[in-house]
Amino acid sequence: MLILLKSIKAVSSLEKIFIDSDVSDLTELKHFSMLKNEKKSFQIALDITDSEFINIDIASSLNDFLNISVVKNVPSELAAPKRTDNFYIKKVPGLYPDLLLPVSEGYSFDSSGTFAFWIEISPSGEKLLPSGNHNIVVTARTKSTTYKTELSVEVIDALLPKQTLIYTNWIHTDCLMTYYGFKAFTDEYWEALRNYLNKAVKYGMNCVLTPIFTPPLDTEIGKERPTVQLVKINTAGNGAYSFDFSLLKKWISISKECGIEYFELSHFFTQWGAKHAPKIEACVNGKEEKIFGWNTKATGIEYKHFLRQFAFALKSFLQKENLEDNVLVHVSDEPPFSSLVSYKKASRIIHHLFPEYKIIDAMSSYPLAKICNVRYPIPANDYIDSFIGKTEELWTYYCSAQSSKNVSNRFFSMPSVRNRILGYQMYKYSVKGFLHWGYNFYFNQYSRKPIDPYKVTDAGKAFASGDSFVVYPGDNFTPLNSLRLNVFYDGLQDMMALQLLETKIGKEAVVKLMEDSTDKPITFSEYPHSNSWLLENREKINQKIKNIFNIDSNQ
Repeated sequence: MLILLKSIKAVSSLEKIFIDSDVSDLTELKHFSMLKNEKKSFQIALDITDSEFINIDIASSLNDFLNISVVKNVPSELAAPKRTDNFYIKKVPGLYPDLLLPVSEGYSFDSSGTFAFWIEISPSGEKLLPSGNHNIVVTARTKSTTYKTELSVEVIDALLPKQTLIYTNWIHTDCLMTYYGFKAFTDEYWEALRNYLNKAVKYGMNCVLTPIFTPPLDTEIGKERPTVQLVKINTAGNGAYSFDFSLLKKWISISKECGIEYFELSHFFTQWGAKHAPKIEACVNGKEEKIFGWNTKATGIEYKHFLRQFAFALKSFLQKENLEDNVLVHVSDEPPFSSLVSYKKASRIIHHLFPEYKIIDAMSSYPLAKICNVRYPIPANDYIDSFIGKTEELWTYYCSAQSSKNVSNRFFSMPSVRNRILGYQMYKYSVKGFLHWGYNFYFNQYSRKPIDPYKVTDAGKAFASGDSFVVYPGDNFTPLNSLRLNVFYDGLQDMMALQLLETKIGKEAVVKLMEDSTDKPITFSEYPHSNSWLLENREKINQKIKNIFNIDSNQ
């Protein structure tokens, strides 16, 4: 059979290219700009008639800064939840482009159709991109056909500022233990943690969920997740406890080496209401036993007595580590207003024990936050309007429930512009922190059993595909990117570029510039729904930076 490569085209990273996409319908990318310490990606869309190895060759002065992946399609049974708006690509089960599989010379695709290579331009270690104009010539060939496409990149002689957004995306080490088959705190455990943190930090994460106890998250009532408790506890009798923080110290050390700056302590009470203590194990008479859990009332005398001793010891440890200003404390995750009584009691305990720390919780009821005197609530982005201007700092998050009102999210089925726009929104509203629960959640809902994330992308038809993880488990305990991870980081880079420009012209002028071509002011639910607007707007910002800083691109 004659194998033909029918056409190729360079397109932006915002395109999602499906097997049945028509290359001729995709908008060609001919030029873009970036700053010297930025990551930027584009795609090479290919239309092929059958499966054969396709060589991909790139000629450019930026070759040392290029990483090539193939965009792999992965299955989704739950592409979108029941409650949706109209801003989706499609909402049906099927194959969706998501996994970025690194390749060197090319790839053999599984069938005929339209596919894509993902090309990332990235600084190499400490080596920044060379400023100036660069051509990139991409050649794709099979045994019988050869196609070329070309685009140009302007590297502006300016640097994005340091990221000030506190960004946490929860790492679940029990999922790594289960998938890879190692035990907690073995050499393999620490190697995997280091690899997954390194990847997270490279794409913007600077805060890590730290399991002082096994996190009481997404767990079926009465059941438990694998133990990942970092703090060793001994019972000394008469209600006294002693604490060993050596594993926590190792976690902190590795995290810092990877570039983590903030440590988000796992929750002191169970999710969705703060009615129980998390699973906590201790050495009792020389034997490890569970001393608190589902049978423990959250505000019972025994647990409160334990917490007083633990908080005193923990704060002393954190003070020695000089981490008081870099630690975030949780009460309970996503408490509904119906749990007002239990959450208020639990919150009062933690605020009393940790008055000098920033206490944050994901919650979308402003009345609940106000009644419980929560200074740093984290509302979902579809409820954030009721919190704007009323809290000491504005944070936000999203999860599977944020599926309508056009708010930003990262489902397979959503356009990538809906993922990336969050950077503009967070900039305009001076958001200080962003939280997401699923960096690598490889269980089904309530953690009843593990899943294969290459085959099950929706937590067992519980959460729309794309919600529960943004990296795939690769070989050698090393994560593989999703295109959603890269696109989200593009949004963070947009935010930093806007902040850079603000240092010269002020925030009001920056907001006016970025909204010049919009029909309505940008909000968390109002923004242009087009790739071209976002791409052109960022180019406008870049050229303003170039002009205001008097940068000569021809140097």
